[in-house]
Amino acid sequence: MDMVSYLPHLQALLNAITVSLLSAGYYFIKNKNRSAHKACMIGAAGVSAVFMVCYLIYHAKVGNIPFAGEGIIRPFYFTVLATHVILAAINVPLVVITLVYAIRGIFGSHRRIARRSLPIWIYVSATGLLVYLLAFHLYSR
Repeated sequence: MDMVSYLPHLQALLNAITVSLLSAGYYFIKNKNRSAHKACMIGAAGVSAVFMVCYLIYHAKVGNIPFAGEGIIRPFYFTVLATHVILAAINVPLVVITLVYAIRGIFGSHRRIARRSLPIWIYVSATGLLVYLLAFHLYSR
């Protein structure tokens, strides 16, 4: 197997790490531990950036893989995939804006945008894991 064939598995791991970091970051900010929150969120952004590089390399080399599932799982899979892709595209600028506000110390705006970007980011990372499980394990060719 060449290295590209391992990328979906790495991407799933990166998504799982991102969900964990985002959840921990949320927990820490709710408990007023700003330094731990900051570390988790910077980590989540870094892991997500690595994910994006892996994703782009994989799809540049392999393209799209047809989904092998049949029956009722197909509309479920494509609904999850569609919401995942659309929200991922929307969330990239939201996350960047959220991070910029935090870096600049504009915490009122940071909080206001984070209330939208965080749940979307968690959803995108979690559904990325679901898409991976469905396409590469449960319904693979």
